[in-house]
Amino acid sequence: MGETSAPSSVMWTRIGLNGFNFFTAALQTGFGPFLAIYLSGSGWSQGAVGLALSVGTIASVVSQVPGGLLVDHVYHKRLICAVSLGGVGFSALMLAFWPGLVPVWGAQILHAFGSAVLTPAIAALTLTLSGHGAFGERVGGNARYASLGNAGAAALLGVVASHMSYRAVFFLTAAITIPALMSLLLITPGKMIMPGKIDRRSDHPAMLHPIERKARHHHVFLELHLHTFALCVALFGLANTAILPIALNALAAHHKEAGLATTGSIIAAQVVVVLFSPWLGHAADRWGRRPLLVIGFAALPLRALLFATLPGAGLLVGYELLDGVSAAVMGIMIPLIAADLTRRTGFLNLAIGSFGLAASLGATVSTTVAGWMADMFGLRAAFLGLAAAGGAALLIVLLVMPETRPMRFRAKVPA
Repeated sequence: MGETSAPSSVMWTRIGLNGFNFFTAALQTGFGPFLAIYLSGSGWSQGAVGLALSVGTIASVVSQVPGGLLVDHVYHKRLICAVSLGGVGFSALMLAFWPGLVPVWGAQILHAFGSAVLTPAIAALTLTLSGHGAFGERVGGNARYASLGNAGAAALLGVVASHMSYRAVFFLTAAITIPALMSLLLITPGKMIMPGKIDRRSDHPAMLHPIERKARHHHVFLELHLHTFALCVALFGLANTAILPIALNALAAHHKEAGLATTGSIIAAQVVVVLFSPWLGHAADRWGRRPLLVIGFAALPLRALLFATLPGAGLLVGYELLDGVSAAVMGIMIPLIAADLTRRTGFLNLAIGSFGLAASLGATVSTTVAGWMADMFGLRAAFLGLAAAGGAALLIVLLVMPETRPMRFRAKVPA
């Protein structure tokens, strides 16, 4: 049986997990739009920059499932978090010191695989600290601190890029690994941060040693609704990814306030995630997954329809509040439903990697299809097409996707 920790141990473990989510998200921020500008300033052509970014995208897609499978086969989750974090930090140093073709491609691949390991590893570490019954609430807290880390790092790195150099951005990005690792050290393995006692052997098989889990002889991909939800996630990525880029491109083409709208839209979405993620996690534990899934998936086609019917820079920021709703729901539901659907097999992280692959494939297709539709049929048709994809995902949630919250938790979560 797992034992409830002393208050001080619980406090430091909780602080460590919050800090690790914050600094890991901050570390990832450095690999966003700063990279393309840095490479262009280092003498790269636009074609070479685009190819380097494509290498990173392909590596990210390819790494999702192997990354999750690797986490499932490593029992010591803190160790794999530290190693993958170090890999991402080293990739930032590679970019700072050696902005040549081979090092940049290598850094992109290393960053992609490290990130593909980090995402499920954080979920697995969280599950061992909270238990399955309180996993939703704790994942909501993870999302809050990750969003704060994204926002804080974007502001800090923007100041560094403006007053120092874009190369300095990657030195600072690599330096963020230090507080992230310090936060990880605060987490005491085996110390539960949620109230109550948990039997690790019966709570969720993802907590078992990989050898014990393998002996259960259940195959994760035989879970029917794993594929159902993966299809929903792919359609979500298809519908969601291109909405904001094509809207901002349209604003820029008409010489409107695209830059201000970009900043405002990012802040609006992050505010929603920060404010509501913990509540959504608690609600998922209390009321179930399907009500929140319906809200998150319904917000997506509604947002696309609003862009199609009422475009404009001022309204765009308001529409992105709906993006925050969808992002908050998906950020919580992907690891939570993965945990629900693997309570026989224990391959939590393989399921998370599979959902990541589905999201990546949908996102990769999204910008190409939406751009083609905008060129051929106009901007409104592109938004309507994206709304149709989002509507299809919502219908699958409504008609096919079951409630996945285990029956044994349905009467145990307090109001």
